[in-house]
Amino acid sequence: MSITKLIRPEIASLSAYHVPDASGFVKLDAMENPYLLPPDMQQELAQHLAGVALNRYPQPAYASLKQLLADKLGVPAGHDIVLGNGSDELISMVSIACAKPGAKVLAPVPGFVMYAMSALFAGLEFVGVDLNPDFTLNKAAMLALIAEHQPAITYLAYPNNPTGTLYYADDMVAILQAVGNKGIVIVDEAYQPFAQASFMSRLAEFDNLVVMRTVSKLGLAGIRLGYMAGNNALMHEFEKVRPPYNINVLTQAAAEFVLNRVEVLDDQAAELRQQRASLMAALASLPEVQVFPSAANFVLIRVANAEQVFVKLREQKILVKNVGKMHNLLGNCLRITVSTREENALFLAALAASLSSK
Repeated sequence: MSITKLIRPEIASLSAYHVPDASGFVKLDAMENPYLLPPDMQQELAQHLAGVALNRYPQPAYASLKQLLADKLGVPAGHDIVLGNGSDELISMVSIACAKPGAKVLAPVPGFVMYAMSALFAGLEFVGVDLNPDFTLNKAAMLALIAEHQPAITYLAYPNNPTGTLYYADDMVAILQAVGNKGIVIVDEAYQPFAQASFMSRLAEFDNLVVMRTVSKLGLAGIRLGYMAGNNALMHEFEKVRPPYNINVLTQAAAEFVLNRVEVLDDQAAELRQQRASLMAALASLPEVQVFPSAANFVLIRVANAEQVFVKLREQKILVKNVGKMHNLLGNCLRITVSTREENALFLAALAASLSSK
């Protein structure tokens, strides 16, 4: 018998998550902030990290980091915070904590793939609810399936990836109310710096609401830090499945250093919001391109023969995300990260060339 027969069949049937090599490319496929920290801040950070005691484990409670997250990023007073190695780990922790026999996870699709993947890993059933063709929530379908399946976990990405859609707040409230005390609703605000809309201030209204965020899109993707806040009784239970020392000392030190100067990242997010508007206007001027509304730091477009356009962009050293095969609603769609004025111009020129040579 092959040793791999020990692996669960649903895992064996998967492919490993693939991240393409972006060396030498204009990298517009991963929703990263393209701006570095200012040079003087880089030097200060280097000195700060040089003093970190790498021979010691992290402080187990992360009290100072949690307080900074609350103070600088708007977590309401009195609400506990749970930290994760990126939001991926937080999603995994929630799945593990809620993986009772027969429990289900529900989310709109297309959406962030880790909601379904984490459910699979934890042995939960995933129920996907198709968005409307314009990528807004199909509220009626959501409410019907919530009533039918009574999910333990419901995810609402605000705004959504890969569509960029900012769902109507009233629709989300209706879902929170429909789920009630029979389940948890995770509002994933990974792209909140670009949406400038949030449910974080509404935590006290809903006992079943958890708001999840990451500092990755804000400009710190390399340190892998996510956090979630909500009902303190829930946070207490999620804390039980958090791996000890899951936030390493360099991540903690870097996060605390930058959060004390968070206005630098806020300014970068404001610049990216301006660049998003310029990029979307330029794309909308191309008759071959359909541009969808976006409240994130990326733009979703539809073009004829998207696979061919994607290949031609790669040939010009422009890397975007071809999402056409993720879901039938995404046919011929490409997702483009909003970048600097210069990189956006390179992309637009390469796109025009790719469209004209089809």
